[in-house]
Amino acid sequence: MSDKEATARIKINKLLEAAGWRFFADGNKPANIRLEPSVTIKSSDLDALGDNFEKTSKGFIDFLLLDAKGFPLIVLEAKSENKNPLVGKEQARARRSVC
Repeated sequence: MSDKEATARIKINKLLEAAGWRFFADGNKPANIRLEPSVTIKSSDLDALGDNFEKTSKGFIDFLLLDAKGFPLIVLEAKSENKNPLVGKEQARARRSVC
């Protein structure tokens, strides 16, 4: 992870916490953020992808926000400011089936 990416993650973490999301349990309130939950991916899936991981429908997501019952609610994909926000939207859409 680059310094720029680490700085962005810290900023996002603070914004999520300020909005009431929790990385850790707080009293009787469970954590409702998961960081980069991974899913099992077969080597044949990786071979088919080659170097283009953006086109996979399986893999990693940046943040998974959970509802009050612990079910996936929001997939949050962080992208650099120079990328069109629709890139993250489409990546999150592709990842929604892995939650």
